[in-house]
Amino acid sequence: MNRYKSLAAFFLLLLSVGLIHSSNVRADIVEGKDYTILTNPQPTQDSNTIEVLEFFWYGCPHCNSLHPHLKTWLIHLPSDVSFRYVPAILRANWVSAAKIFYTIEAIGITDTLHDKVYDAIHRNKIDLNNESVLLDWIEKQGIDRKRFEDTYHSFAVQNQVARSTQMTRQYQLTGVPALVINGKYLTSGRMGGTPQDTITTLELLIEKAREERK
Repeated sequence: MNRYKSLAAFFLLLLSVGLIHSSNVRADIVEGKDYTILTNPQPTQDSNTIEVLEFFWYGCPHCNSLHPHLKTWLIHLPSDVSFRYVPAILRANWVSAAKIFYTIEAIGITDTLHDKVYDAIHRNKIDLNNESVLLDWIEKQGIDRKRFEDTYHSFAVQNQVARSTQMTRQYQLTGVPALVINGKYLTSGRMGGTPQDTITTLELLIEKAREERK
């Protein structure tokens, strides 16, 4: 009986070692496959935290797929990590989406409207690039139409759009969604496989940045 117990314990040990090894394999991320290092690393807003930027475009289906996973991840954002949405501008027709984001941010309704913009475009097929359609839709959301329109055309929003255009170049973006960790590491939905793979890669890059800070 003792012999059988010893054999069982031995096989359990082998199984646990195998599981640990396979877990480590899954945890490995490879430069050039899962992420890239920016040729020109960028300064972060706060050197006391690990900065994560999500460059996105409301019209991007991959950004739309990643968004709910990212939103869930943000619920438990680590205390040493800061996060910021940045609308990317790779083409002229992305400007209106950037203006929408900066307008709702300026008005203070990002929490309530950010998700709804994605849904309007991807689920309801509403053309928010068309300003009159956009303003009609905004009014239906219970937002003051005149206030939104004035902010949308404001000098402050124009400045932020110009800054987004500059950042898109500085961070060497070729597509979205793109996650930049601490101004140095970049990963994207296409590099990471599924949206959950992207979140896993994000977490591992945060840990990598955290180790470097030590």
